[in-house]
Amino acid sequence: EGFGDSGNAQRGLGVLRGLQGWSKRGKKKKKGGKVFCFFFLNQPQIFNGDFVDRGSFSVEVILTLFGFKLLYPDHFHLLRGNHETDNMNQIYGFEGEVKAKYTAQMFALFSEVFEWLPLAQCINGKVLIMHGGLFSEDGVTLDDIRKIERNRQPPDSGPMCDLLWSDPQPQNGRSVSKRGVSCQFGPDVTKSFLERNRLDYIIRSHEVKPEGYEVAHDGKCVTVFSAPNYCDQMGNMGSYIHLRGGDLRPDFHQFTAVPHPNVKPMMYATPCCSWA
Repeated sequence: EGFGDSGNAQRGLGVLRGLQGWSKRGKKKKKGGKVFCFFFLNQPQIFNGDFVDRGSFSVEVILTLFGFKLLYPDHFHLLRGNHETDNMNQIYGFEGEVKAKYTAQMFALFSEVFEWLPLAQCINGKVLIMHGGLFSEDGVTLDDIRKIERNRQPPDSGPMCDLLWSDPQPQNGRSVSKRGVSCQFGPDVTKSFLERNRLDYIIRSHEVKPEGYEVAHDGKCVTVFSAPNYCDQMGNMGSYIHLRGGDLRPDFHQFTAVPHPNVKPMMYATPCCSWA
């Protein structure tokens, strides 16, 4: 199962609601009026970056995800998003939140962990998952991705930057990204990359979608976004994907936002920061 953007306060609370679905494979026990879920993870769970920022409960979300990773290291997989980076954390609130709740040293430790997160994951040689998207140049292979030096802050261009930042577009070719970094890539770029690497399709996140997901590029580029009612403003659904069968057919599961404490979603962000 795969989750898209999932951190930062209201987003993260929506994803934690999604965790309830896993209890269907295990047991539920009630204690003191609360439901405790005991589930059996019989397949990998992949969280596709952007666990933090643009919210006021990012610390709680990321520590919860780290806890699951420690408990189930062979089943829980965390990929890096463009917000698992120092410059984004300084602007969009995670650095300020960590310093308010803990210390500057604690933020440095988070930063160090983020630098070691994988940039992509290939499932059964059929599906490639990354946070952003494909590349500004042709010819990139899976071996090229494996060779990327990930223990660093991302550069302003190149394959590492593209994996974190690029977006699909409906028209063929490439164009300058509206984000001001990386590129937008068309259906022909996706088709060429998949054929070169003998893959069936890609899954990425990085963009709000009204239904929580979107299938583009003739079914070859899937976007999943797991943050319902993004920043308490967008009114969108959240979703996650269950890959089924030998062909890893995507099965989409939607969910809505849940109530959260009355705290502004960007309480710790730098004033006047962009929402792009």
